[in-house]
Amino acid sequence: MTGPADSIDPVDHRALEITDDPRPEDLTALKDALRDSTPTRADDGYRTLAIFVHDDGLVGGIAGYTHFSWLFVQQLWVDGSRRGTGLGSALLRAAEDEARRRECRGVWLDTYSFQARPFYEAHGYEVFGEIADYPPGHAKYFLKKAL
Repeated sequence: MTGPADSIDPVDHRALEITDDPRPEDLTALKDALRDSTPTRADDGYRTLAIFVHDDGLVGGIAGYTHFSWLFVQQLWVDGSRRGTGLGSALLRAAEDEARRRECRGVWLDTYSFQARPFYEAHGYEVFGEIADYPPGHAKYFLKKAL
């Protein structure tokens, strides 16, 4: 018995290029093609956001972007010598303040069970998703906070 999928021409698997070292131009072309095929929304407004603290080198920073009226935090890092000083909290508050200036409704991010979930929860973030056993023996959490 055959189904609808059986009537589709099979892909020539010899044409598939599997790589762990993709060409930057291919990644750019893929990103551009996806963006160009997605309907435009009124609040598209993608903007990078980054805040750094230097003292004889980088000692802390937060980076992400605002898009569709939300801030996504991609990285937050504080040097071990500065942890517990309030620097991480200051970076997070500054990013949230800038997100408000950009008229964002909220912030979202992801972290692992061996990273900073308690830190974010102490700042009012709540878990809205989890991937258990990623990596094995741990979990990946998705958190958000309304602004």
